[in-house]
Amino acid sequence: MRLLAVLVGVTSCLGAAEWQPLFNGKDLSGWTMVGPGRFVVEDGALKTEGGMGLLYYDRAQFGNCTLRVVFKVGTGRGNSGVFIRLPEKPKDPWYAVHNGYEVQIEASGDEWHATGSLYSLAQTKLGLQKPAGEWNTMEIELRGQTTVVRLNGVTVNEFRGDQPVPERKHWFEPVRGPRPDSGYIGLQNHDNDSVIYFREVSVRPSGN
Repeated sequence: MRLLAVLVGVTSCLGAAEWQPLFNGKDLSGWTMVGPGRFVVEDGALKTEGGMGLLYYDRAQFGNCTLRVVFKVGTGRGNSGVFIRLPEKPKDPWYAVHNGYEVQIEASGDEWHATGSLYSLAQTKLGLQKPAGEWNTMEIELRGQTTVVRLNGVTVNEFRGDQPVPERKHWFEPVRGPRPDSGYIGLQNHDNDSVIYFREVSVRPSGN
């Protein structure tokens, strides 16, 4: 299947009017894993297992589009994230942390580190992630240098790439600096205690 052929090797989500699935619900076709953790397919959803890792979509880069991710927290901490704007295919999980943006999933952090934030860079609204076991819908709109995050129908974050960000305080926080208008995307497997399920990962061009 030539999924999203218009996207392969380009940086804009042009050419399709409907949501296009990037995960087929059956296997990891189109996705590549880096790091010690892994993802398995269970009951039609991607499930995190093991330690720190990154599952990235290797067939296209994405810009000027909206990504839709449907996820739920299984057990434990519920720490994970959706990476966007990766300029190159990552060779390890930390490349994504320091060269892209992580749209955070864990609900227990503060405004800079909770669901819908760009981790340690842009604040989110708190309290909108559903309890463990219930599905959440996150939409991430990429519009040039602007990133808009909606969680369960509510806009929780809007960030422009050149706006001021807090000073970097810890080694594990992302290196500050510009990100490209478009890039690869990925899903984070954070740790052994976090179990996250991803039922859908889809993309739609801007203007729909």
